[in-house]
Amino acid sequence: MPTTRRQFLGLAGGVTAAGTIPIVTLRPIEATPAMLNTAIRNVVGEAQIRSGRVKLDIPPLVENGNTVPMTVSVASPMTTDDHVKSIHVFNEKNPQPNIGNFYLGPFSGRAQVSTRIRLADTQKVVAIAHLSDDTFWQVAADVVVTLAACTEETN
Repeated sequence: MPTTRRQFLGLAGGVTAAGTIPIVTLRPIEATPAMLNTAIRNVVGEAQIRSGRVKLDIPPLVENGNTVPMTVSVASPMTTDDHVKSIHVFNEKNPQPNIGNFYLGPFSGRAQVSTRIRLADTQKVVAIAHLSDDTFWQVAADVVVTLAACTEETN
């Protein structure tokens, strides 16, 4: 029996509707310190992380977590032999612990990045710099957020 026009349109509509249904991935609402450590280890591997050489300028108290200014700078001459390869920023309680990865080279001028971030709650922010000699340097700062971002209210 041949396919009728009505059957064909019904089948085509069903396939189209099935193709538009988004695939939902469930994630935890906020990260945990264990997720922070895992995210850091994914970047640095088993390398030792030293303190110093990195400066994190972020306000210790912010009224609104939707837009928090942040600047990360690294003490480096930025020469071919001694430069910053990358700067990685992590947080403790946002849904995704890795805020950003910034890749630099000897011709970047200076080892500094500035941006605005969202913070879901009062938490620790960690900046890690990867230098050309394959060493990792870090700094951490605690930020108190009075009005959280990255959350949705349900009624």
